Amino acid sequence: MTLDATRQRAIGQILLLAAGFLVLVAISTSSVILVNQARQDSLWVVHTVEVENQINALLLQIRRAESAARGYLLTTDPRFLAEHQTAVATVLPDLDKLARLTRDNPVQAENSKLLRPPVQARLAEFAQAIDFVTRNDIAGGIAMLRQSGSNDSVQRLDDVAGAMRAEEDRLFALRTATADRTQRLASIVTVTGSGLVVALAGISIFLVRRSARARDEAEAQLRDNNLNLEATVDERTSDLREANNEIQRFAYIVSHDLRSPLVNIMGFTSELEELRADIFKRIAALVRAAASAPLVPVAAGEEVEPALDDQDKQLSQDYSEALGFIKSSIAKMDRLITAILNLTREGRREFEPVLIDTRELIEAIVTTVAHQASEANAQIRVAPLPDIVSDRLALEQIFSNLIDNALKYLKPGVAGDISVRGRTKLGFAIFEITDNGRGIDPKDHQRIFDLFRRAGAQDKPGQGIGLAHVRALVRRLGGTMSVSSELHSGSTFTVTLPINWKAGSRNRDT
Repeated sequence: MTLDATRQRAIGQILLLAAGFLVLVAISTSSVILVNQARQDSLWVVHTVEVENQINALLLQIRRAESAARGYLLTTDPRFLAEHQTAVATVLPDLDKLARLTRDNPVQAENSKLLRPPVQARLAEFAQAIDFVTRNDIAGGIAMLRQSGSNDSVQRLDDVAGAMRAEEDRLFALRTATADRTQRLASIVTVTGSGLVVALAGISIFLVRRSARARDEAEAQLRDNNLNLEATVDERTSDLREANNEIQRFAYIVSHDLRSPLVNIMGFTSELEELRADIFKRIAALVRAAASAPLVPVAAGEEVEPALDDQDKQLSQDYSEALGFIKSSIAKMDRLITAILNLTREGRREFEPVLIDTRELIEAIVTTVAHQASEANAQIRVAPLPDIVSDRLALEQIFSNLIDNALKYLKPGVAGDISVRGRTKLGFAIFEITDNGRGIDPKDHQRIFDLFRRAGAQDKPGQGIGLAHVRALVRRLGGTMSVSSELHSGSTFTVTLPINWKAGSRNRDT
């Protein structure tokens, strides 16, 4: 499977998960909203029923009061009077409750106000009828009640109560329809959401199965590829080791063969330097002979610079300067060839892992450079360091080079401060060599690790080999090396090495 296909599949799965999440959020939100709305609609339906019940209860109490009054007028039985008084006592509270229940509806609130006068008038009529009994005029009370049953107050009471019932019936139908619609919508949302969830689940199962098949195919292909991988790796490693050894032999042969003509050049240069005196003596003798000047006697064995004119003196100086450049270049080339030979010999050396007291090793190095540190007015502080299993000679070369560079590139006129610290992390020992020297420009951080490359002012002796050799040694020991530095702010070289290094195939790599 290509990288693009894998990326597209991953993006598709992410989009599917996002879609499923959004669907669930939408369903949940819609369900909550619709449930709340359905509850509210149901409450309004219940409220309508309560209002209707309250209207019926009010009318029922008025009828009970009227029936009890009639019974009392006909029988003068005190039980009818008590029942009448109980019913009358609940009429006005029921009327007040009805007013409270209908105050949310302006129409019903107005009807409640219109209902109060006829109710109060009807209760007054009942009181008058009862009063006839106390005056022993039962016939007059009965006639009064019979006459009041068809008066305006009763008619108004029936009309207003009928209007309120009609309004509540209208509201009941409307609110019931709204509640039903909300419940249907909630059902539709639930069913639709469930269908989407089921569809997304089906798509997810399909994608998971397809991914599983693709994974199984990839694993099968990986197993097929791994059948010959170890043999291929061994073959390539053997080829690389042979090529590396060939490069080392080539470098050794080239360095050795270069030294022979270099020695010849050095010898002939020395002969040219010896011939210089004879050549310019003869030139001076010829000049004097041409000028008929007397020869100046010279004692036996004494070498005196011949007297030359200005042009011949300039020629002599140019000759000496050219020889000096040649000798300087020969010396530099000799140092480079020597360094290359040392590198090839080091590359052929097999490392031997031993337990090393790192602090003791570095303190021994500090002791060897104590005189150099004293001349540079520098102190070297060694903190407690972790012990490791590694190659002792390689570690000596690594830390010797780093400490020597720290002393070499201190800032003039500033007391040097060099510290060596160490810590462990995840099976590795991390060493930091920090100084307060001239620092390294960030653009040269990689350059300084290249062979024969140097950075900054070239005012110190060196061939640009040390750090390249150090990094090669660190790599052979299974570690890494880096630098952190700014110009004029000092440098910190970090060396990370395995705590328990074991010699393996890298032991013969350079």
